[in-house]
Amino acid sequence: MEEIHAQREYYKSTAQKYDSMHGDIEHKIELSFLSSSIDYFGIRSILDIGSGTGRTITFLKEKHPNLIVKGIEPVPELREIGYKKGINKDDLIDGNGYNLKFENGEFDLVCECGILHHVRHPYKVVGEMLRVAKKGIFISDRNRAGGVGCFSQFTRSMLDRLGLFNLVVYIMTRGRGFYVTPGDGISYSYSVFHNFKQIKKECKYIHILNTKGNGINPYNSATHVALLAIK
Repeated sequence: MEEIHAQREYYKSTAQKYDSMHGDIEHKIELSFLSSSIDYFGIRSILDIGSGTGRTITFLKEKHPNLIVKGIEPVPELREIGYKKGINKDDLIDGNGYNLKFENGEFDLVCECGILHHVRHPYKVVGEMLRVAKKGIFISDRNRAGGVGCFSQFTRSMLDRLGLFNLVVYIMTRGRGFYVTPGDGISYSYSVFHNFKQIKKECKYIHILNTKGNGINPYNSATHVALLAIK
């Protein structure tokens, strides 16, 4: 699709600045949350979807030297930066989240950090993550219902609950269905909570952490959310 090509061209042009552009505090919080869960749940292998320059791979290997961590990334320019950091080419490979070239339950855990809001059909990607994961999945991404901007948090959450948010986005983007920004390229209006029911069908335990935004209810207040689901 045209937007997929445009997104890859965006990452190609910003590859050298990728790490500095995506060093937000929520990324550090989400990885610390994931890292703290590895030993407790006996995780021995992880697949990272949309690895970029391999930041998640590097972080987890430093914290857990005996952990098997592999990643897929479709943009070769980003993978090349990861190789220059010392990541083995067998550990950071070309791949597509819609069609993971791995067996059912091949990895203990499958994770993604900030890529689901870049795909048109996150349900399919999460489905593949659940298929390949033996013990569980970890997703850390946006929550549009807790966002700020032209709509209040209350208005956003109500539009989301009523199923009208996509219509509003369609109108605001003049029929494209996605936004284009200098700092994030092409992005869709997405919430981690959209996949909650899908994940709940296959996972017995779900743990949620707000990684950006304060409030007693993460759904209404957090703009970024991390979710750990265990089968």
